[in-house]
Amino acid sequence: MKKIDLACIIDDDNIFIYGVRKVMELADICNNFLIYRNGQEALNALASIISSNEKLPDMILLDLNMPILDGWQFLDEFIQIPVAKKVTIYIVSSSVDPADVLRAKSYEIVSNYVVKPITMKKLEELMRDFAASQS
Repeated sequence: MKKIDLACIIDDDNIFIYGVRKVMELADICNNFLIYRNGQEALNALASIISSNEKLPDMILLDLNMPILDGWQFLDEFIQIPVAKKVTIYIVSSSVDPADVLRAKSYEIVSNYVVKPITMKKLEELMRDFAASQS
């Protein structure tokens, strides 16, 4: 299975961040992480990375419900930025609202919608999906 060099986690829940990072490290599927606590912080940092031609994350795990700039607002802004590299985005939310799932599918850049928590099994499914999207 392809290993992720750089993953980005955008979430305001410290427990989720700790847990998903730990699971990804234990599964040995990711080398490095970028962590942002809200959409605005992530958008500013990623825009800076893009403009300075630095390495973008291979995968973004994006929460929907965050302060300052939520996941939807982040997506609306991020898709406006020209990006040379393909970035795979997964919505990772506690929301089970079918409207959220449907809305997520309307974004071409969003690969999948995952309901929290992320277990090892869900992570393995994500990795298979990620590997397939890179082909």
